[in-house]
Amino acid sequence: MRPAGWWALLRQGHFAIHPSRLPMAFAITFATGVNTLLAGLQWLIYGRKLASNELVSPPIFIIGHWRSGTTLLHELLVLDARLSSPSTFQCFAPHHFLVSEWFFRWFCGWLLPGKRPMDNMAAGWDRPQEDEFALVNLGLPSPYRRIAFPHNPPPDLDYFDTEQLPAGEIKVWTAALDQFLRRVSFRTGRPLVVKSPTHTGRIATLAKAFPGAKFIHITRDPRNLFPSTVRLWRSLDEAQTLQTPSDTGLEEYVIDCFQRMDVALQRDREKIDPGHFVELRYEDLIADPVAQVEAIYGQLRLGDFDYVRDVLVAWAAKEHREYKVNQHRLSAEHEAMIHQKWAGYFERYGY
Repeated sequence: MRPAGWWALLRQGHFAIHPSRLPMAFAITFATGVNTLLAGLQWLIYGRKLASNELVSPPIFIIGHWRSGTTLLHELLVLDARLSSPSTFQCFAPHHFLVSEWFFRWFCGWLLPGKRPMDNMAAGWDRPQEDEFALVNLGLPSPYRRIAFPHNPPPDLDYFDTEQLPAGEIKVWTAALDQFLRRVSFRTGRPLVVKSPTHTGRIATLAKAFPGAKFIHITRDPRNLFPSTVRLWRSLDEAQTLQTPSDTGLEEYVIDCFQRMDVALQRDREKIDPGHFVELRYEDLIADPVAQVEAIYGQLRLGDFDYVRDVLVAWAAKEHREYKVNQHRLSAEHEAMIHQKWAGYFERYGY
């Protein structure tokens, strides 16, 4: 973040920082100044080129609720060397990655764990990442601001459904996303595969902002989604919050976010060209990843699948075999609750 964005986040959180997290807050405050200097350097070097840069082609958006397999699908698609994606470093340093990414790749890999804390997926500065983190770091409203102050009422819930926002806010939001993706495209020179669960309820907005964009929606049994998402937020709260971790209202928050995104998705999916929208189930992806990705290539016309077939087969033979899916326990009370709250999803996708 830069100072203005950091100050806005603190103000939104009413500066309710726990004393044990003050060192983190001071470190971030220092980093905002560094970010500003590096952002200025990037503008001096690349400003003119970035002003005229265009996306190589409309993005491919991977959508679906948290823990539905969006990360796995993201990793699989970018095994195709013809495609690219925002990296972890680019999303966490969106202001200046063009001038600073090389340094962190070479010298700061130790800052990240080898595995993500919420599952068994690999982590690293070069790994594909959610662009929602870039939007937060650019100072835009985002539900992810909750991570900083989980004790406070959840912020920016209206950004789960951007079609309901005032036109001026939509314009600012889409312009910031477009500029970020253009910078990533400038770096990679290839079409982008973009993944964020928060985009699930934004497909109409994204289709208008990026004409020709394609969407891949992945679903998963809610009896696994719910406990896994609760665990996700707990792990993020332990590592990232400026307050002490808290489970207060967490389950209700997961229920609410799911409903907001699903309602918006079902309302707007008919606005998307059928040839630009495809759905698959996580359970099918895990059972046969090569066949499922091949089907996506065919339905969305992503190019010659034979180009990447051998790479995916090799991945399935090694990485997929070694990958362990976390096991989750769901109480009878919670199962009854999500059956009631998410009944439409259960019925629609055959769970």
